[in-house]
Amino acid sequence: MSLVYEIPEAGDGAGPEATLDQNRSEPDGRDPDDIVGRVLDWKNAGHGVALATVVATWGSSPRPMGGQLAVREDGAFEGSVSGGCIEGDVVTEALTAIRQGSFKLLEYGVSDEDAWRVGLACGGTVKVLVTPVSMDLVEQLKILQEARSERRPAALVLDLGNGEGRVVLKDGDTADDADLFTRERSGPAGDDPGVFVCRFQPALRLFIVGAVHIAQFLAPLAARLGFEVTIVDPRDSWATAERFPDTDLDRRWPSTALAEAGLDQRTAVITLCHDPKLDDPALLEALNSDVFYIGSLGSTRTHAKRRQRLLDEGVSAAAFERIHGPLGLDIGAETPAEIALSAMAEVVSALRRID
Repeated sequence: MSLVYEIPEAGDGAGPEATLDQNRSEPDGRDPDDIVGRVLDWKNAGHGVALATVVATWGSSPRPMGGQLAVREDGAFEGSVSGGCIEGDVVTEALTAIRQGSFKLLEYGVSDEDAWRVGLACGGTVKVLVTPVSMDLVEQLKILQEARSERRPAALVLDLGNGEGRVVLKDGDTADDADLFTRERSGPAGDDPGVFVCRFQPALRLFIVGAVHIAQFLAPLAARLGFEVTIVDPRDSWATAERFPDTDLDRRWPSTALAEAGLDQRTAVITLCHDPKLDDPALLEALNSDVFYIGSLGSTRTHAKRRQRLLDEGVSAAAFERIHGPLGLDIGAETPAEIALSAMAEVVSALRRID
């Protein structure tokens, strides 16, 4: 079923948009981008659930293709399919889809003159697939979550003609399945506009070596940006739960911790210790992997000394250039919070160049 809408006029607060804030589910420590996990939690608790997915955009759109919104039968929801301008309607349609047990393909258009009012830079169109989550889809989503826990790329393939979805793993058995991973981002399957592929990469990770003051700002900032954060520091008085609440702490030596971490292309490593006994072994492990970012705190003079030490350890000059030092984008940072901000800006910049 396909429905076409214009973005509704700003109302008096009586429409579905007025209830969005009160219906958004309460935070519980889950990654806010883990919409699949939220769907499974709600279904496991016996709730009716619908999943909305952005499957096409034209013009300006605040959410990319693949953006998702989970809606529970009582109106609670998690995620986003826009900057807020269509969420109210999508939630309403999702509740109808749960009751009727049928999918809907919604199309929202916004005119240039209304664009600024709803938060778009210019006129645009968004298509959203809303499908009730059946037990068959639950089984597929469980496969997807298992693959994500094993850091294996996977895709949720959605048929826009019937709303059904199936999960494909990157190491699938068929050539057709392998072709689904020729792109990194979510989008149509090749030349078939009737099939949409939501691609799920392994979670982003950040290993911070050194439980120093800067790390107290860096860890929560990275977590808010969607990274799984681990603080690595063998010094018990530094790496404490009081100093780093809600953060994974690894009190082993960095050489051991990183060697066993399975460093990969979705991982970043930052060293903050200023102590070669801790920083250098961590940098060597990072350089021997394909992590997408390596950063190390210190002045230009400190970085030059670090370079010589690592060259003496057999690191090539070309390999050493992978290390960002001094750490972070040059924003004139002075305080620990500002240094953390500059570091994460550089991490995100490196990620977007390869993403």
